[in-house]
Amino acid sequence: MKKYLNILFFTLLVFNVSKAQGLLQKKEITFTRQDSLRGSITKERVWWDVLNYHLDIKVNPVDSTITGSNTIGYKVLQEYNVMQIDLQNPMEIYKVIQDGKELKCKREGNAFFINLLANQTVGAKKELIVFYGGKPRIAVNAPWDGGISWKKDRNGKWFISSSCQGLGASVWWPNKDHMYDEVENMLISINAPKNLMAVSNGRLQSVKELKDGTKTFNWYVSNPINNYGVNINIGDYVSFSEKFKGEKGDLDCTYYVLKDNLAKAKKQFQDAPRMLKAFEHWFGPYPFYEDSYKLVEAPYLGMEHQSSVTYGNGFENGYLGRDLSGTGWGLKFDFIIIHESGHEWFANNITYKDIADMWIHESFTNYSESLFVEYYYGKEAGYEYVKGLRKSIQNDKPIIGHYDVNNEGSGDMYYKGANMLHTLRQNVNDDQKWRTILRGLNKTFYHQTVTTKQIEDYLSTATGMNLNSFFNQYLRDTRIPTLEYFFKDNKVSFRWANCVTGFDMPIRITLNGVEQVIKPKTQWQNTNTKTDKTVLEINSNYYVASFNITD
Repeated sequence: MKKYLNILFFTLLVFNVSKAQGLLQKKEITFTRQDSLRGSITKERVWWDVLNYHLDIKVNPVDSTITGSNTIGYKVLQEYNVMQIDLQNPMEIYKVIQDGKELKCKREGNAFFINLLANQTVGAKKELIVFYGGKPRIAVNAPWDGGISWKKDRNGKWFISSSCQGLGASVWWPNKDHMYDEVENMLISINAPKNLMAVSNGRLQSVKELKDGTKTFNWYVSNPINNYGVNINIGDYVSFSEKFKGEKGDLDCTYYVLKDNLAKAKKQFQDAPRMLKAFEHWFGPYPFYEDSYKLVEAPYLGMEHQSSVTYGNGFENGYLGRDLSGTGWGLKFDFIIIHESGHEWFANNITYKDIADMWIHESFTNYSESLFVEYYYGKEAGYEYVKGLRKSIQNDKPIIGHYDVNNEGSGDMYYKGANMLHTLRQNVNDDQKWRTILRGLNKTFYHQTVTTKQIEDYLSTATGMNLNSFFNQYLRDTRIPTLEYFFKDNKVSFRWANCVTGFDMPIRITLNGVEQVIKPKTQWQNTNTKTDKTVLEINSNYYVASFNITD
């Protein structure tokens, strides 16, 4: 079991210090050229800006294949004639066409380098068509170990879905598989067996029946979308819909579930409009009104696919019926509906450029669960929920991963990240200002890809605080900052220990029953008290540890 970390005692402190020191002695991770080709902005990527995709595919469940093409529209930023397109083994690119001419293509692992014949003039808008196919990787444990899930429902009908965060969208379709560059719009055409429905991102434009007994479903996404946010879902679906009266007007909400689950879904999915109401309050308008909001049943737990959130939580509250916080509040809502939909703001609206900064998605979205609880059940309930998540923090490695090699950081980006934001809120100490900051994030970085530095700089400016050491402590270090203190000669002395250089976070304490804010540094400071038997308590909403040296 993971250890519960709240206000720690000295014995646990010693353990975690030695644990952090042990991490420093571990062997460095070795990265390969394939990691660099996947995770860096190579010279074959940087010269062109992707504008749009038309992904036109046939999904054949009988032999677990996907075949088709991706028409790639792009703008030339620099003159160059080699383009990198990504497609993972065992999938193959069959040919690439531009201006009616077939181009030479060289494969290096999961990267294909295409030699362009036409002049690539700066400012020109061009396109090429990539034809491909094969048996894509089968998802082993979706969505964490993704690919394509080829399942069947209880009636023996095919139930198929994609999931590929981290692994990369190139596991099942060819694209510029790096998060820094998003298409402006996308058309997704899915050919599927006639007796099934194919659901994807955006809005359904048309359905065409073909002579071979199949149907092609055409879905159009009018907003920028990241690659892993693109998904396909094929099943014996039925749907129902409603309109949410939101900040930008009527938002179309449509829910797709297997036929046998319709009654359960109509009851359980009432959490969707509740989510929208709470998150528009905290974060601002839902970012994709033009593309609608959808919940789509999938054969795995769930994923934040843009405007097409996938759901597999068993139509029950909690996380598969469990309260991750252990407080009881986690059973007041359906975890997957709330968490995965929260990603519409933090992941799909504000998107990391490099997966090393995945905390931007997961810390804010994990924190959004407590804001949902707060909106409906009160501030103390929300506070209890986020603090309850601390028992799952591991402090195993930094939250930020290695850049340019497609490497994400610690899973602590969820629970520790949420508590980092909760801690920051305590120092803001102004609920309306905090809400304005969160809404401002989504307005400032609307439909953008961002870096950690951009988010850090925004929060420092918006809060009026220098947060450099704060973020270095929580994002780049594994130690829990510890307030050491002792009493002597009617004084209390205190300092921050077990922390990065220059850590100087203010903190609210109660001293002899009186609440006050102190501003510890890494050097000893002191304040006068009335007695040597002073009682000092730290506000539990800060994710820190404490140690009374007097004891």
